[in-house]
Amino acid sequence: MDAEVTLRVDGITHQIAVDTRTTLLDLLRDRLGNPSPKKGCDHGQCGACTVLVDGRRVLSCLALAVAHGDTEVTTAQGLARDGELHPVQKAFIERDAFQCGYCTPGQVCSAVGVLDEAAKGWPSHVTDDLAAEAELDDAEVSERMSGNLCRCGAYHAIVAAVGDVVR
Repeated sequence: MDAEVTLRVDGITHQIAVDTRTTLLDLLRDRLGNPSPKKGCDHGQCGACTVLVDGRRVLSCLALAVAHGDTEVTTAQGLARDGELHPVQKAFIERDAFQCGYCTPGQVCSAVGVLDEAAKGWPSHVTDDLAAEAELDDAEVSERMSGNLCRCGAYHAIVAAVGDVVR
């Protein structure tokens, strides 16, 4: 059964008929030709498919496309504006926070989400004082980014890159 879905992806509005079982990841990659989010585990365990939906981190392999009509979907590809990289993208390049690069788009989207969550005062499991604003030290960044796996082990550089943006 198909359903009409309207959503904005990286600033472009799309109205498309999709099977109601289609994941947001498959819609982005297969139907809209956006290679940014990656299909890693297809079970929501690796984070390679992480995108931002209305600014919040979402594992697109677990999200049904029909559930995200009338939303703004931002992929790592869409973070760059007017030819200028997002500060997180710049920091990843400066810190060499990728090796094979497969997980990088999901890591970048997750990092942008982490920064927004911390700015809103949302605590994590390791936040010392739940009443105070979380300090994005290495432990805090590591905890918040823990849903994104890197098979190459670039974690140290990823945490450093996010820390650079905070500072």
